[in-house]
Amino acid sequence: MNFESWQLQYADGKVLLIDKPLTWTSFDVVKKIRVLTRISKIGHAGTLDPLATGLLIVCTGKFTKRINEFMAQEKEYEGSFTLGAITPTYDRESEPYDHKPYDHLTEETIRAATAAFTGEIMQVPPIHSAIKMDGKPAYQLARKGKEVKMEPRRVVIHAFEITAINLPEVRFRVVCSTGTYIRSLAFDFGNALGCGAYMSALCRTRIGDYGIAASQTIEEFVGALEKEKSASADADQKG
Repeated sequence: MNFESWQLQYADGKVLLIDKPLTWTSFDVVKKIRVLTRISKIGHAGTLDPLATGLLIVCTGKFTKRINEFMAQEKEYEGSFTLGAITPTYDRESEPYDHKPYDHLTEETIRAATAAFTGEIMQVPPIHSAIKMDGKPAYQLARKGKEVKMEPRRVVIHAFEITAINLPEVRFRVVCSTGTYIRSLAFDFGNALGCGAYMSALCRTRIGDYGIAASQTIEEFVGALEKEKSASADADQKG
């Protein structure tokens, strides 16, 4: 395939740091960049749920070979849990139920509960996840009302701190290994407190050495790409 001069760097291989918009799937981002660059060999290094925002590493060309390397790296998240109820999806995608009181909880109790979820732990992923069960994503089976049994997985929580408390909302910061589900952490944390909880906001702020401060919004990427195309066109004309 013949590439235009501005496309060559994407075809050869680039690592793009994108700040994923709220409600977009990770594949929506990949699809958008494929359309914009007209490069088919593009993938992302670690799914973010539609209701999560933050750092998404997108690889093009030869750098798609590094996707597994990026996926294996440590992750950092910031967000909030809402205490006093649970949801089927463990986040805001579904309606809260099983409401329980939380007003009796003290700041000390809430902060102390993080200790049980720090270090190497066994975690059960949400049934509403993309993990394959009998060849199909678990969430597809769960949405059809079929029984889904998820097996516990070993994950590592390097840091879990409560950064602010404004009940029923609790703000947090988590540093964890790959494979950790923050939605499951919210569910388990709520159980430990005895009142239930679900994830109400999530932003991935870091993957390995890559931080969100270095990322671009989709709009910023589009603007930068247009400048690349314009500079390439000018160079071609002068050539």
